[in-house]
Amino acid sequence: MYWCKIAKTNEEFEAIARLNYETFVEEIPQHEVNASRKKVDRFHQENTYVVVYKQTELIGMVAFRDQRPFSIDEKIGKVEQYLSKENCEKLCEIRLLSVKKGYRTGRVLLKLTQALTTFAYEKGYSAAVISGTTREEKLYKQMGFKQFAPAVGEEGAMFLPMVLTRHEFEQSLQHRLTTEPSTFYPGPVKQLETIAHSDLSHRSLPFYALYERVQKKLLHLSKSNHVGVIVGTGTLANEVMLAQLKAQQLGKGLILTNGEFGERLQKQAARWSLHYDVVEKEWGTVFDDKELASQLETGSYQWMLAVHGETSTGTCNNLDILKKLAKQYNVKLCIDCISSFGAMPFSLQDCYLATAVSGKAIGALSGLAFVFSQSLAPPSADLPAYLDLANYQQGVIPFTLPAVLLSNVEMALQAYPARYEQLQQRFQSLLQLPIMQFQYPTTQYPMLITVQLPNNYANLLIDLALNGLFVHGESQYLRQKNFIQFSVIQPDFDEALARLSEILGYYEQVIETLALQEKVL
Repeated sequence: MYWCKIAKTNEEFEAIARLNYETFVEEIPQHEVNASRKKVDRFHQENTYVVVYKQTELIGMVAFRDQRPFSIDEKIGKVEQYLSKENCEKLCEIRLLSVKKGYRTGRVLLKLTQALTTFAYEKGYSAAVISGTTREEKLYKQMGFKQFAPAVGEEGAMFLPMVLTRHEFEQSLQHRLTTEPSTFYPGPVKQLETIAHSDLSHRSLPFYALYERVQKKLLHLSKSNHVGVIVGTGTLANEVMLAQLKAQQLGKGLILTNGEFGERLQKQAARWSLHYDVVEKEWGTVFDDKELASQLETGSYQWMLAVHGETSTGTCNNLDILKKLAKQYNVKLCIDCISSFGAMPFSLQDCYLATAVSGKAIGALSGLAFVFSQSLAPPSADLPAYLDLANYQQGVIPFTLPAVLLSNVEMALQAYPARYEQLQQRFQSLLQLPIMQFQYPTTQYPMLITVQLPNNYANLLIDLALNGLFVHGESQYLRQKNFIQFSVIQPDFDEALARLSEILGYYEQVIETLALQEKVL
């Protein structure tokens, strides 16, 4: 199996120096012979090396550098004089493309090409330039490079100034051969079937029948009495929920936070000028029922607001305890179930208001927000019409609902209740990966697992992306804590897990071997 990563350890840099020597001293007479049979590139400290492995053997490499002047600038002058302004917005130079003899096959080339373009585009480069040897001109063209200036150099070591742009890669043969990437994102959910346009009017009787079927299924799964279906995101659903607290003038509330999305709820509540206290816990720390009870006894609270599935850490706050406390102290419980709804069965019967969306655990397209309630909301002239929950509970469809989105949700809901067991099984499979020893925290729900990466796995996010495996980790709050997340809700999970397991198996072997070698040194 061939796979790629970013070189990080001294042992990898030693292997790169040996490969550099074999290629650019012994094979291509570009540098002087030396007794060590190693060649350290003059820009080594500025290079980022993407290397390709055959299982645990490093067999190829390519180097990226974006500091000027480029080595190609020294050969032909500034490359900007040859390239369009658009392609020069953010340039990088690719150097030292090399694969060991015996491994120069189409599969290795394709793997290295995929990794090369993934890295360049993940970093936002508009184009990459390279000084390609004339003897490998065919190889570079297969990768999508095009010559943009006359050849330079000496006989036996002639070089072609070549460029690979984002547009040219997308049009290249290699792009069409690229393996379909797999994602472990907690949303949006990949759709395996083509989504076709629908001209079904939201005022028609067939559409209303579809709307009623979706509502009925949502109410059955949630054990709620009413649900408003709104075009928008989870943030909008929470705005509608908070708008009700404002419009109904329910008085002082209690907001619980133990992660990014609880904190976002608090910020939204502040914008609505709601009156509330906060129980704030460290990220990933569950709420103590005795502490909450003590707080509720002293506060004369009318409502309580919390996140059920706190996606930022993978923590599942205990909904049964929150419902019990709400009933005991006669407060209205409002719950953000955006990530948890559809991930596991639970009842919202004792929740005053709750929110969910289409594009998370239930597996449908993003674009629809759901607000559940046990009672009809009173109309409010003080609220914007779009945020007034009462407008969505009048037995009519107040605003345009795309039939495409609603049909997609209906199809996704047909997977229930069997999907609950499927997600649980996927979750248990994910837990078997050795990397889950770094999982954070201990409280989980069967939608995603958060991993806090140790230092020797610091590049895992981009390393997996180089191999067509995309995990959740780019959000600022995740980067700050060195978190990456693996979700189980994507439709191609089984195939993706098999690829992930195989690559991680070799990845962990390389990490452990290199760590032992460096410890000896």
